[in-house]
Amino acid sequence: MTDNASSSGSHFIQAIIEADLKAHKNDGRVATRFPPEPNGYLHIGHAKSICLNFGMAETYHGTCNLRFDDTNPTKEDVEYVDAIMEDVHWLGFDWDTRLYYASDYFERLYEFAVELIRAGKAYVDDLSADEIRNHRGTLTEPGKDSPWRNRTIEENLDLFQRMRAGEFDDGTHVLRAKIDMAHPNLIMRDPTLYRIRKTRHHRTGDVWCIYPMYDFTHCLSDSLEGITHSLCTLEFENNRPLYDWVLDNVTAPCHPQQIEFARLNLNYTVLSKRKLIQLVAEGHVSGWDDPRMPTICGLRRRGFTPESIRNFCDRIGLAKRDSVVDMALLEYSIREDLNLRAPRVMGVLKPLKVVIENYPEDQTEELEAINNPEDPGAGVRQLPFSRELYIERDDFMENPPKKFFRLAPGREVRLRYAYFITCREAIKDPDSGEVVELRCTYDPATRGGDAPDGRKVKATLHWVSAPHAVDAEVRLYDRLFNKANPDEKAEGKTYKDFLNPKALEILTGCKLEPCLAGVGPGYFCQFERMGYFCVDAKDSKPGGLVFNRTVTLRDAWAKLQKKGA
Repeated sequence: MTDNASSSGSHFIQAIIEADLKAHKNDGRVATRFPPEPNGYLHIGHAKSICLNFGMAETYHGTCNLRFDDTNPTKEDVEYVDAIMEDVHWLGFDWDTRLYYASDYFERLYEFAVELIRAGKAYVDDLSADEIRNHRGTLTEPGKDSPWRNRTIEENLDLFQRMRAGEFDDGTHVLRAKIDMAHPNLIMRDPTLYRIRKTRHHRTGDVWCIYPMYDFTHCLSDSLEGITHSLCTLEFENNRPLYDWVLDNVTAPCHPQQIEFARLNLNYTVLSKRKLIQLVAEGHVSGWDDPRMPTICGLRRRGFTPESIRNFCDRIGLAKRDSVVDMALLEYSIREDLNLRAPRVMGVLKPLKVVIENYPEDQTEELEAINNPEDPGAGVRQLPFSRELYIERDDFMENPPKKFFRLAPGREVRLRYAYFITCREAIKDPDSGEVVELRCTYDPATRGGDAPDGRKVKATLHWVSAPHAVDAEVRLYDRLFNKANPDEKAEGKTYKDFLNPKALEILTGCKLEPCLAGVGPGYFCQFERMGYFCVDAKDSKPGGLVFNRTVTLRDAWAKLQKKGA
């Protein structure tokens, strides 16, 4: 088996779990967990971890817990807790009754810390954070012992109890593990286990003023919950010795196995929570759920389906080394999903009026249209056709170049499901010179098909009947950045300098088929020739439809790259 797993085959984590099951390790159990910090919204990278942890539990008939690592009250909020639970459920996973918080274990964690102090393996340090950092040493030089490292057990117990009682200010004392200041792994050089934070906690209120560090909390929470396989991303590989050291030096109920996998890196975006927070706080996007954002709520609002994201996570597989996944693969996943399910409709985004002069003024007829050629069971619908229509402004040129085959003066084209029409005259605004209306004629013998005399046309256009059209706002979303790696260092520039100014184009006065008049938030469809769209779940209202473009019909970016654009 190679480092990079095939999307259709097993991966290295499955091989580890299957070997453990064969050896009847953990009494034949598989128990995983998804442990987010409630200090931001989940993004597509978290979706990979969600699918892995819940997926392994499902595959091996085990359990997966949802546990919030709420150990830093200065950055946490109930808003994030609620959003994370909504995202996990939306992706199609459930934790049943297994919802936990690290704060559930604060008393137990305190007792474990006391156990380390009594064993002479932890001490209270008076050094500041900067001093601790300066004492740590480098990769080539050992660290220096703190002058407080050899306090007596009794003194350490007294100070730790007084820390808990709120006697000291923030930053004046920390509890550190007593390991080895010359350890080759810098993380093992007496890491901090507890710090003072006189901040109200969103669940425990003012009960605690000392809070455990992630590395101390995580392994013990895993143990208390009976987790068997603690799956985490590759940046925690260096932390694994500390994970094992803590569990080996306290009376933990069990010793889970930490296994690391490569995190998801996606081009044309950023997945750093700090940078995503900056984009929101500085107003570069409208919020965490902005459809340009790589957050799960942003992707959901844009029109991505949970199936497409799960398929994407399965397709990219798991690796032991970091790599970058092309955004085109995520876009392909949603196209593939919606192609099979999305009803086809016609929407004119930049309307140009067409008057068919030889069509009766008081006549409307119903034409039959296919709802989805990929799904025979989707049936057909009726399209109203009348004397006045809208076509896409880009489908007409007064002086077309050689390879432009759409409508032009004197040229004949087919209207989808309708008739052949010929442009006879272009009406212009006298002030601006802009074409505002086309005068055309139609051939009644061409209804729904080809001309009886065998003549051919080179273009088929989508259209909407003007008297029956539904007005809408349409938002054309594109990639958030115009540089594949916006984090790449460039002199005098930051990732924000590569924000794509064309990532959002808002079109008003768009004209849609009348069948869309009553659709609600989350409805998705394909506007023929234009892409896949969904009704915006936040801004769309009855009588004020707002559609978001989920993805184009084809990978336009790949085409631009081939041209060197």
